[in-house]
Amino acid sequence: MGIITEKIIIDKIEEALTTIRPYLESDGGDIKLVEVTDDMIVKVKLIGACSSCDVSMMTLKNGVEVAIKSAVPEIKEVIDVTTL
Repeated sequence: MGIITEKIIIDKIEEALTTIRPYLESDGGDIKLVEVTDDMIVKVKLIGACSSCDVSMMTLKNGVEVAIKSAVPEIKEVIDVTTL
């Protein structure tokens, strides 16, 4: 990825996270973008209540991943690095 392209992708991902952040915050949690790998995998860290929530994986796949892939269709997957 070129520097300009990478910046555009990160900006779009951050924008997508901004749209879902209020829902996470209403449950006492948040999310942080950690990295976008060269093979288009987004690594995020769930924070607060989201890091220990029983449905965090469902939130990640059905909420976060859908929002990010909608903004940047080239993204292959979104993974949580909270427990890594």
